[in-house]
Amino acid sequence: MIFIKKNYQGLLLSFLIGITAWFLGQKLPIIGGPVFGILLGLIIALIPRNNSFDAGIKFVSKKILQYAIVLLGFGMNLFQIFKVGSESLLIIISTIATSLIVSYLVSKLMKIPSNISILVGVGSSICGGSAIAATAPVIDAHDEDIAKSISVIFLFNVIAAFLFPILGNLLGFNDKGFGMWAGTAINDTSSVVAASQTWASSHGNDIALNYATIVKLTRTIAIIPITLVLALYRTKKHSSTTLSLSKIFPWFILFFLLAAIISTSFNMNASVTKPLTETGKFFITMAMGAIGLNTHIVKLIKTGGKPIIMGFCCWVSISLVSLLIQHILHIW
Repeated sequence: MIFIKKNYQGLLLSFLIGITAWFLGQKLPIIGGPVFGILLGLIIALIPRNNSFDAGIKFVSKKILQYAIVLLGFGMNLFQIFKVGSESLLIIISTIATSLIVSYLVSKLMKIPSNISILVGVGSSICGGSAIAATAPVIDAHDEDIAKSISVIFLFNVIAAFLFPILGNLLGFNDKGFGMWAGTAINDTSSVVAASQTWASSHGNDIALNYATIVKLTRTIAIIPITLVLALYRTKKHSSTTLSLSKIFPWFILFFLLAAIISTSFNMNASVTKPLTETGKFFITMAMGAIGLNTHIVKLIKTGGKPIIMGFCCWVSISLVSLLIQHILHIW
């Protein structure tokens, strides 16, 4: 009852946006429900609202999205996950290194504080807001730095959800190539699944969605080595620095793998797995609405300044490196 009382307003608003966006996405699959969800959320975010909505909206944007990814696991084969993860490893390592190097160079060139540089770099290269949240306490970042960095990542998440399916068609991607590109070049898990689901809806299959999800979750695991390295570096300067592995590990990945293990081991019928994966797709649309509600683009553009330029440089560099390596490996 306490949970319902605290969250019901945000949950209900996000659900209504999700239902509307899902319906519109069915009518216009070339755009897709997740994109409609973000659009509706962004529009409604311009209307002043009571703070009582915030807890539920945050729950949807974080937890419901994780539940969605777990449900998608029931539609995947465990052997496919390992195969795709190993295929994408070179691209993932290259894009992470690119983002960190670019953020460092831009920070030196534009004299951006090192903490913001690190947060935007890891947010762009690994998994957006989750990576920023995991890294912030390790480097002792201030709340203002965290807020600016997350806002920058959200800005490019929204742009990517709209732009990537369009660019993918213009560049002549196949389903596998687009999934690999989205999974390695888009900042946050939410926008990866949004863009790839939009692609999947317009192309009549879930190949790109499955590839993008697997690649993105493989990329997310990089939170652990990156934060450990930062913690070790900072410990040499400040002996009081501590790191809790249980707090930074993305546990929902294990449940995603467990769902795939169950589906693979029991050779589950489509009549069972399809309702689960369809529910996961609706949860994605609902989460996109919540993310839109939490994104104040006008305010960000007015106050973001240099971090936005840094985020843009990281995002473009990652996208180009991903394209280049895919082309070299003949994936695209």
